[in-house]
Amino acid sequence: MRTLLTLSAAVLLLAACGGSDEGTIETEDGETVSYEVDRDGGDTSMRITGEDGQAMVINSGTGSAVDLPDGFSLYPGASVVSTTTMNQGDGQGALVIMQSDSSPEDMVSFYRRQAEAAGVQIQMEMTTNGSMMIGGEGENGQTFSFNASGTDDTTTGQLVVGQGLN
Repeated sequence: MRTLLTLSAAVLLLAACGGSDEGTIETEDGETVSYEVDRDGGDTSMRITGEDGQAMVINSGTGSAVDLPDGFSLYPGASVVSTTTMNQGDGQGALVIMQSDSSPEDMVSFYRRQAEAAGVQIQMEMTTNGSMMIGGEGENGQTFSFNASGTDDTTTGQLVVGQGLN
């Protein structure tokens, strides 16, 4: 199923470019993977199924519901620009792009507290040219990253959290 994660980006690109709504793709290791794409306005739902029958469902768009793993929430007062959620068996992941009038420092501090409370060990920090990024992993397979960059009055944040996706 690791291949499905790699293929999901390619299938999203096909869908965005007006590609077929369903089809199959052969992976580098010879596995045949099928996909189905359903577009509704600005939102896209995609189901990718491997030969073993295991499926991953990805929902993306401006109107998609924000479904974050336990311990994580949206930054208070932030407006959601877009969301992408992935579900595969017991695995779950989310990408949320948001905007706030708070500083990058405040947003990073908020998500650092949430990540650490959820058992994530921060393993990477970077600050450059007004942008800040943190990331890490938890003992039970959690992955986490948050980056924020701001202008004078708006900060754009990108939160990526997941668990159990392979």
